[in-house]
Amino acid sequence: MNRKLQILAAEEHIDDGDPKVLQLANDADPQAIEVCLNDIERIDLVFPKFTDGRAYSQAFLLRRRLGFKGDIRATGDVLIDQLVQMQRTGFSSAVLKEGVDASDAQRQFDRFAAFYQGDAVETAPVFSR
Repeated sequence: MNRKLQILAAEEHIDDGDPKVLQLANDADPQAIEVCLNDIERIDLVFPKFTDGRAYSQAFLLRRRLGFKGDIRATGDVLIDQLVQMQRTGFSSAVLKEGVDASDAQRQFDRFAAFYQGDAVETAPVFSR
């Protein structure tokens, strides 16, 4: 499966109070919102610092255990180095930290074009695909 993480510049990210968009703090349990997932189109997960990776676990839980099919968006202190791992753990879009050039992001995906192990979206390892 060839999926592409949508990369947004900081000014492209709009938070207009849409009720179908949920902002989940990085210390919140995604399983607590399971009952309302059918009403949600996008979940924004926050990276308060690039060294705080709890949102990776949240994204993985949302995709694999809870079966969320909507947009999982990374916000906050998002750097280019994190994008490949974000895609592998279930994020579908990411808002780059202000001042980070999105044109450099494609190099990360070119450098790491395939993985032996399965991930949050493509669960089968490469040998069984």
